[in-house]
Amino acid sequence: MPGVNNWSPIQPEMVWTKVASALRHELGEGPYNSYVAPSALRQNPLGDPVLVTPTLYARDWFARNALRRANELWAQHDPDHRSLELKSRAEFDDQSKATAATPVSRVDSAEGAPVAPVVSFQDAAARVAGLQERLTFDTFVPGRGNEFAYTMSRQVATWADGHFNPVFFHGPYGYGKTHLLNAIAWEAKARRQDAKVVYLTAEKFTSTFVKSLQDRSTAAFKDELRGADLLLIDDVHFIGGKTSSQEELFHTLTALLENNKRVVFTADRPPSHLNEIEARLRSHLSSGLVCALDVADQSLRMGIIERKLDQLAKRLGVAQKPQHDVLQFLADRVPGSIRELEGAVNTLAASAGARLGSLTLDEAMALLQPNLKVSAERRVTVDEIQKLTADHFALKQADLLSERRTRSVARPRQVAMWLCKQHTTRSYPDIGRRFGGRDHTTVLHAVKKVEELLQSDEQIAKDVEALTRKLRG
Repeated sequence: MPGVNNWSPIQPEMVWTKVASALRHELGEGPYNSYVAPSALRQNPLGDPVLVTPTLYARDWFARNALRRANELWAQHDPDHRSLELKSRAEFDDQSKATAATPVSRVDSAEGAPVAPVVSFQDAAARVAGLQERLTFDTFVPGRGNEFAYTMSRQVATWADGHFNPVFFHGPYGYGKTHLLNAIAWEAKARRQDAKVVYLTAEKFTSTFVKSLQDRSTAAFKDELRGADLLLIDDVHFIGGKTSSQEELFHTLTALLENNKRVVFTADRPPSHLNEIEARLRSHLSSGLVCALDVADQSLRMGIIERKLDQLAKRLGVAQKPQHDVLQFLADRVPGSIRELEGAVNTLAASAGARLGSLTLDEAMALLQPNLKVSAERRVTVDEIQKLTADHFALKQADLLSERRTRSVARPRQVAMWLCKQHTTRSYPDIGRRFGGRDHTTVLHAVKKVEELLQSDEQIAKDVEALTRKLRG
């Protein structure tokens, strides 16, 4: 096509590998895995590079924190000195409806190297029974709380060498375990269409095994599972107390591990806490990699909301998105799991319809109140914050009010002061008086310090997130 810049086969991959590597070093592992690794490098109809992020939230974060630097790095390595355009997946898909645009490379979050384009899920020669088409890596939103599980899932799905086996994901209901298992199966099958990928829930495993005993077809059942190149079993805690199913799973797992086949499990708690499962099976489940999916922090919840709204925009034709304070309310105040958060977005979009973009915060709360029982914001006290913070850091409340300045006490005290400023109406002088008669400048310094640490210290960010969630019930 006249006027189109045709990339050479190697150039974009080489340029993006260098840019991504530099960004990984400069941004750090957390931001890199959350915002850079899940993004895809594509080209627009004119052949120019476009970085496509999974969500609008990720796009906005990248625009604020990394786009200028990414363009500087791109210009250093691209002989044609193009600029790197930035779009969310929804924006890019809309732009590409008339003209097809092909993925060029995507950074693998486990290795930091470009991954070759893979066969689409729809084109896979054989589909895996029981999978949901919407649960892929493209629709999974990584962030603090699930980024390690996401990285390990990508590694399993790419059939990379040096893998852990078995891999065991655990976490509460609704935090993405089933999504990751489906995503692994889809991508693993797309990359190796000749591979035998078997996905089933533990309940399905049990019921099928029992039926095979009744039908005297256990040999076929065993061959089906033990012939798998990749076996994925969801909610393995379900077999607790089922002696014969545990026995069969133990021997199946042993056979697969001996033949270097890959096995992935999920459960609502780690193997060591599955008390109703016999010890030798628990030991096998713990022998590879045990990986937790933790509570989603605010940025991850916001990313999930953005992704859900993108999906609803295509399905329901709702063009406008809620105002920022409504989005913030959803991320901050809707209780429960990611699944419940998605349900709240569905409820709001379906109830508001075309009015979604103009809803006030009060109207949004009214629409959600009867369906999700989102309670009115309760009053949080300084005393409550002090007790909760002290308990979280294994201290006494008196320690936070004392003159002790050791780091183990001073940092929790600063966190508590920050929480007081965020969740109460108390002034700086009043907060200071309630922390052993301290001056307001001490509180001001603490608030600023915690704000800085939230951007640079992952552990403090996790602590603050956990305490905030507890304060909100």
